[in-house]
Amino acid sequence: MPMKKYVVCGLSGRALNMFIEPLTGEHRRGHRIAALLDDDPLREAVCKKRFPELRSVPFFKADAFHEMIEKVNPDTVIVAGRDDTHVRYILGALELNKDVVTEKPMVTTVRDAKAVLAAEAESRGSVTVTFNYRYNPYHRKIKEMILEGKLGRITSVDLNWYIDTYHGASYFKRWNRMRKYSGGLSVHKSTHHFDLVNWWLDQMPQEVFAYGGLYYYGPDGEMNPEKGEKRYCGTCHVKQKCRYFVRWQAGDPEDDHIQANEHQHLLYTNYRPDACIFDEEIDIEDTYAAVLKYDGGALLNYSVHFSAPYEGYRLAINGTKGRLETKEYHAPGRIPFEIPEQTIEYFPLFESKETIRVVRQPGGHGGGDPLLLRELFSGKDPLREYDILAGAEAGAYSIAAGEGMWRSIKEKRPIGIEELLHSRQYS
Repeated sequence: MPMKKYVVCGLSGRALNMFIEPLTGEHRRGHRIAALLDDDPLREAVCKKRFPELRSVPFFKADAFHEMIEKVNPDTVIVAGRDDTHVRYILGALELNKDVVTEKPMVTTVRDAKAVLAAEAESRGSVTVTFNYRYNPYHRKIKEMILEGKLGRITSVDLNWYIDTYHGASYFKRWNRMRKYSGGLSVHKSTHHFDLVNWWLDQMPQEVFAYGGLYYYGPDGEMNPEKGEKRYCGTCHVKQKCRYFVRWQAGDPEDDHIQANEHQHLLYTNYRPDACIFDEEIDIEDTYAAVLKYDGGALLNYSVHFSAPYEGYRLAINGTKGRLETKEYHAPGRIPFEIPEQTIEYFPLFESKETIRVVRQPGGHGGGDPLLLRELFSGKDPLREYDILAGAEAGAYSIAAGEGMWRSIKEKRPIGIEELLHSRQYS
C-alpha cells in the first residue's frame, strides 16, 4: 500500500486535535504528514512540542504555499486554519489539481463558495468538507428512518439549538467575534446545523427569512460590568464582577475549544483568545430565528441562541406518515440538573408511539469524529448503504443559508438562496 502524503494548512487547535493527532496515531499506517503551514511560526513550535515525531517535517509560511506543494507534492491538502484563510488554500490546491479536506465551514462567504465550486469544476482535485455532525449515531439513525420512509414526505422541521454561557461566550472572546474572520456565527456555527437538515431531507434550501441581533454580548450587554477600554480576562480589573467569568473561570477540561485563560496567549503571536465579551469591536449576532423553504417543499423553523443556561438542541421532523422528536444535552459536566437519556420518539400518524434507543459510541461530537476520520483515512463503511461524507456543493449551500440568514436580518427581506449563489450582485 503506497504511503499517502498530507500537508496541513493552519495549525489551529482543531488542526492538532482533529487531524494531526490521528494521522500521527491511530491512522498513521499508510499516511504521512509531509509539511506544515501557518502564518504564525509560534504555532510550529507548539505543534512540534506536542508531536515530536514531526520535528523534521518542513514548515512553511502562508505566502510559500505554492513552494510547499512543489517541494512536497502531497496527495491531499488539509485546511484547518482560521475560517477566512480556508479559501486561499482550497483554491491554491485545486489550481494544482490536489484533493482538499477542509474543516467546516468550507469558506466564510457565498462569493468564496462560488469560487471554490468553479475551481473544483476545472480541477482534477476534489473538496471534502468535514461535517462531523452527520456522523453522530442519533443523526445517522434519523437519516435512516427518513430513507426507510417512516415519516413519508417531509413537510416541516423544527430545530432549536442552544449554546451555553461557557461555549457561547468563547466565540466572543476569540477571532470569531469579527465577521471578516468568521462570516458571523450564522456561517461559523449555523452552517453545521443547516448542512445537517439539508442532508437529512436530501433537499436544498431555496429561500430564508430571519430576525436576529446582538442581545447578550458587546458593549450594551446587560451583564457588562463596566464600559471602557479594551480588556482581557487574564488581566481584567473587573473580572470578579463579570457573571460569565465567575461562572466559568475554572474552564472545562473536556471542552474542545481554546480555553479562555491567561496562559493561552503564550501559544500565539500577537493574539489573545481571552478578549472581553463586551468589546466594541464585536460585529456579529448572538441570537437568530429563521424560516427556510426547501426546493422539495419542506419548511424549516430554526433558531440558535449563544447565551443559554445549558447546551443542546430540540428537534422535531414532521412528515405525511408521522413525526419524530428528540432532545440532546451536550457537555453534561456543565449542566446543574439531571439529564434524561436521549431517545428518538417516533409518532406514526395512526399507530402507537415508538421509543428508539440508539447505541452510543465514544469520541467527540457524540461519537461522530472517529467515524468521520475512519471514512477519511480508511474509506467508506461497505455495510452502509447511504453517503455521509460531504463535498463542495454541500459546503456551498450551507454557507448560502447562513449568509442568507444574516443578509435577511440586515436587508429586512426574504433572501433567495439561488439568488445568492448565482447572482452577479454577490460575486
